[in-house]
Amino acid sequence: MAVTVATFQEMKRAGERISMLTAYDYTTARLVDAAGVDSILVGDSLGNVMLGLGDTIPVTMEDMIRHTAAVTRGVTNALVIADMPFMSYQVSVCEAVANAGRLIKEGRAHAVKLEGGVAMADRIAAITAAQIPVCAHIGLTPQGINAFGGFKVQGKTVEAARQFLADAQAIQEAGAFAVVLEAVPAELATLVSGRLEIPTIGIGAGAGCDGQVLVNQDMLGMFDGFMPKFVRRFAEAGALMREAYADFDRCVKDGTFPGPEHCYGMPEGVLEQIEG
Repeated sequence: MAVTVATFQEMKRAGERISMLTAYDYTTARLVDAAGVDSILVGDSLGNVMLGLGDTIPVTMEDMIRHTAAVTRGVTNALVIADMPFMSYQVSVCEAVANAGRLIKEGRAHAVKLEGGVAMADRIAAITAAQIPVCAHIGLTPQGINAFGGFKVQGKTVEAARQFLADAQAIQEAGAFAVVLEAVPAELATLVSGRLEIPTIGIGAGAGCDGQVLVNQDMLGMFDGFMPKFVRRFAEAGALMREAYADFDRCVKDGTFPGPEHCYGMPEGVLEQIEG
């Protein structure tokens, strides 16, 4: 059966962990869905891993709609959540609702995700009032990288922890069906997870959350550079892909590909008639 926002609530109550991975294209989405992962996040992290932009700030609504539509075409069971990109919801409540609607109507997402707590509670309330499920995102919010001065763990001081708790409560009261907790101390995430009735999905927030999300390319080992502490590589697909690409290059250049088994033959007698 397809996973829905109601499934998330049922899993929280039953103490079942929720799995979530990012995907940005049809082929990957089909594989993630077939593996039984509960939810697919079409993250604005596509700016980093798909478009090479360096961060999520330049990602547009058109980017998100195109990639979300590709993912939803490949999914049968997983709940598809689409990120609302930077400045698609911050300007006004009206714009927030309209853009959330585009991700549902044009991208065919099942829910949207936006960053921010108390300050974005009115957006969450308005979007949910329009019958669009919202997943919130607090802690380290990548769209706020310039305000944070980089990717830094959040909630480490008394004041910051209290604000984090206030944000969590505000988004729940506004109607969010779930919340992503990113880059916060595990103890704080566990406290919040115990206080909230909605599921918490952690990324760099410890094992006390109700579920976990990772970026697909990170967990597959497709990058050689910096890897956040919270990432576990479940495969070394990057190395395998490089090996396959190099093997292809070698076989093309030494003439061993394509072989006879990869070629189509001409019907007998046709070539002779052409040459004649």
